Amino acid sequence: MADLPIDQVRTLLAAVEEGTFEAAARALHLTPSAISQRIKALEQRVGRVLLQRSKPVRLTESGEVLARFARQFRLLAQEADAELGVDGDIRPTTLPIAVNADSLATWFLDALTAVPGDVSFVLHREDQDHTTDLLREGLVMAAVTSSPEPVQGCSVRALGRMTYRAMASPEFAARWLDGPLQEVLPQAPVVVFDSKDDLQHRFAQAVTGRDPGMRRHYVPASDVFLTAVHKGLGWGMIPDRQADEQSALGLLIDLAREHPVHVPLYWQQWKLDSPPLSALAEAVAGIAADHLAPLV
Repeated sequence: MADLPIDQVRTLLAAVEEGTFEAAARALHLTPSAISQRIKALEQRVGRVLLQRSKPVRLTESGEVLARFARQFRLLAQEADAELGVDGDIRPTTLPIAVNADSLATWFLDALTAVPGDVSFVLHREDQDHTTDLLREGLVMAAVTSSPEPVQGCSVRALGRMTYRAMASPEFAARWLDGPLQEVLPQAPVVVFDSKDDLQHRFAQAVTGRDPGMRRHYVPASDVFLTAVHKGLGWGMIPDRQADEQSALGLLIDLAREHPVHVPLYWQQWKLDSPPLSALAEAVAGIAADHLAPLV
């Protein structure tokens, strides 16, 4: 690994981050042909295919290893430049992070504002059950995840538990849920975040033993998701703090308070001696302790 040409490794990372050879060429002030030649030379050097030439390009398993190395090298280089004051041109440390939408909408930004120093964050929104995929692929350095099993090369710490409640507007409940919940829920429209969101499925299975109904509205934004439920588009699972606020205002009602859905959250990050990454981890753990229930 130490013998790999850094310009070729950086070119591989640029291609992945930018998505295409053309975009990487613009970012590095090269031609697309030069990008292709550098990556091909790197693949010949390691004897493995590193990229799938799709749009956007995708890393192979071997490419994921080199992408992690490239990001770690870049982070350490940025920190060294900051300490040395190289040429007086100090760029902020860049930390790519994967986080689920509801954490992003409710508590995670408070953690970012608590991180000292000159740091730039690149946030990747992904379902908590899938954020470890981005860690494994080398696309991020840290992630909020539902998995306690560490990705290779990463450490894990518990953050807490997010609780979701099945909520609906009073008007929606009067129209669609007038009767025993286990009988009427499967026929009622439901709001789902995206195809990876299984919270509504988990609630419906717990209450009725059946999947949610076929009338499904996919709304992939936390604030709009809440609005969609409030406006009566369907019922949906809402984080408990938002649910309590909406319930107190009389805007939403809890369909079955005795059947919450709990989602454990963990923080995974690279095992790398990096002050900015360590500061981020402490900030995330501190803010999470204020907003999430302890894991039990």
